[in-house]
Amino acid sequence: MENDTIILDSIDAYNKLYGLSTYHPLVSVVDLKKAVKIVNNIRVTYGIYALFLKNGDYCTIRYGRKSYDYQAGTVTSFSPGQTIDVVMKDVEVAPDVVGLIFHPDLIYGTPLADKIADFNFFDYSQTEALHLSDEERAKFLDCLDKIREEVMHPVDNHSAALISANIQVMLEYLHRFYDRQFITRHRVNSDVVSKFERELKACFREPRTVIPNVAYFADKANLTPGYFSDLIKKETGSSPKDLISLHLVAEAKKKLMATNDDISVIAYNFGFEYPSHFTRMFKRLTGLTPLEYRRNNN
Repeated sequence: MENDTIILDSIDAYNKLYGLSTYHPLVSVVDLKKAVKIVNNIRVTYGIYALFLKNGDYCTIRYGRKSYDYQAGTVTSFSPGQTIDVVMKDVEVAPDVVGLIFHPDLIYGTPLADKIADFNFFDYSQTEALHLSDEERAKFLDCLDKIREEVMHPVDNHSAALISANIQVMLEYLHRFYDRQFITRHRVNSDVVSKFERELKACFREPRTVIPNVAYFADKANLTPGYFSDLIKKETGSSPKDLISLHLVAEAKKKLMATNDDISVIAYNFGFEYPSHFTRMFKRLTGLTPLEYRRNNN
């Protein structure tokens, strides 16, 4: 892998990397089969949003600690700030990839700017990529065509609004397709939930110096926090953050009833730096302070 990292912070920087034409400074519909250059063994840092539909298993991408060999019909997504390594399996053949890249500046002042944070899949790792059915793939390509049509249209006062609206439609479809993927992987996801529940019970058996957060349990499951949170919410109806808090309070109730330990001692043993934070969380979830709960039940 090359030591230098390529910074792709503009549409033109990406297109120049592959020898593609730039028709709009802030957005481009990409078809790498038309690439003039075939690049290999590169590390790139994105300063733009990117979505790619991979139609073959031609390459391996490393993001974080894991590598992922792409299968046909897989959509991968990247957001500004992500760094990946790309290794081509066949440097003589242009990759069969289509996709969309757009700069954050494109959506400023549009409804998509307020909505973009809701599309958590931009922060998923590439092992959590979206696998499309034939029908879903056709819908993705149709969305790309509509965006391409607007990109190729001469820029006017309506361009940014129309392009961002069409991008939002595509992202909403991908959100729907991910929901479908969570459902069809229910058996696998159930195993993740079961492991989370076991880890949750185990982590409070001994005093802790730090409260375990969502990232802690996601790492145990070898998933990104975003994907882990969405998976748990789909399977249980509650966010992992809420489940952690509920379990902590349940364990705290046991301590309050089984011991005479001071509230501050109980708080510290659960990983709270400040007892007042423990008291505030306990009251939010039970309607009582820890001391009130102990008195009422005694």
